Amino acid sequence: MSELYELPAGWEWKKLGTVLNVQNGYAFDSKLFSEEIGEQLIRIRDLKNGFKTVSKFTGSYDEKFIVRKNDFLIGMDGDFVCYRWKGENSLLNQRVCRLIDFESSLNANYIFYGINKFLDDIHKVTAFVTVKHISSKQIKEINFPVPPLKEQTRIVSKLDTLFEKIDKSIALHQKNMDEADVFMGSVLNDVFGELEEKYEKQVWNEVLKIKNGKHYKDVIDDNGQYPIYGSGGIMNYANDYLCNENTVIIGRKGTINNPLFVKEKFWNIDTAFGIEANKDVLLPMFLFYFSKHFNFLDLNKSTTLPSLAKTHLLQIMMVLPPLNIQQKILTYLDKISKKIEKIKSVQKEKMESLVALKASILDQAFRGEL
Repeated sequence: MSELYELPAGWEWKKLGTVLNVQNGYAFDSKLFSEEIGEQLIRIRDLKNGFKTVSKFTGSYDEKFIVRKNDFLIGMDGDFVCYRWKGENSLLNQRVCRLIDFESSLNANYIFYGINKFLDDIHKVTAFVTVKHISSKQIKEINFPVPPLKEQTRIVSKLDTLFEKIDKSIALHQKNMDEADVFMGSVLNDVFGELEEKYEKQVWNEVLKIKNGKHYKDVIDDNGQYPIYGSGGIMNYANDYLCNENTVIIGRKGTINNPLFVKEKFWNIDTAFGIEANKDVLLPMFLFYFSKHFNFLDLNKSTTLPSLAKTHLLQIMMVLPPLNIQQKILTYLDKISKKIEKIKSVQKEKMESLVALKASILDQAFRGEL
């Protein structure tokens, strides 16, 4: 937990539960969930988005669970982060809580700026088997450095000014990274567009192998011989089927349009499919570039949350030129890709330094040094 460091004169350490309240969400009946009609229902996965929900609720509800714009919400499973809700009135579902009933001597935005550091401290010391959990009681027990209201307001104003500038810079670097991806996408579209005019297509099922993954609870004791991957990249928990070197990973839900290329043998968990090329007719990196070019979202439009089944992948057809042509294409694409990745690396490094700057400024602010 956070160390109670010495505070400036006039500041006090106060438990959050003494200056505000924490409201837990309600366990709305999942049988009344809908993707099309009803009131927006805020679940943990909606917090980062901050304004739109995946699910809606079609039943009756108590108005005390209505979340309004600018309310502060905390996900109670996984990563403990406080978000400001930016969307329309929505419902507070279970495992999401809201900070309410702020004392008059408290600037709510002052708490919002500082609370994530203390939530992260709890996260670091929380034991877990699968997913970490936090309770409203733990949030209320947080010791928070509280200066007089006038000083809180001054700090918030200063942080607003500084963070507006920093966030604009971060957004600019992110835009540069996005534009680099867009350029690479346009290159891939041009390349595969030209190839489709010259060569026939093959069904995926005839030129590659699609491997499922297992749930991470189904641990395979391989003594750490192989790393474990999922749709988000390398994982640090349990495992799955063994995939060979030079396999393409495609996510099953959510970020399905972000294929990965893994050069080493690995265990694949059930958040993704492992796609292994038949190297007699298909080079693995050619498959990877095709996967970056292909829009997997077009395969299943029946649900709000993008998802794929193995049957969807079996239907895919791809252009398949001779191996020597594939290799020439790879040489060309690799050269461009390396330049793109260098640009993105520089932008990412600058973004990370700005994020670190924000953390440093917050640390100063809540020590009374800003």
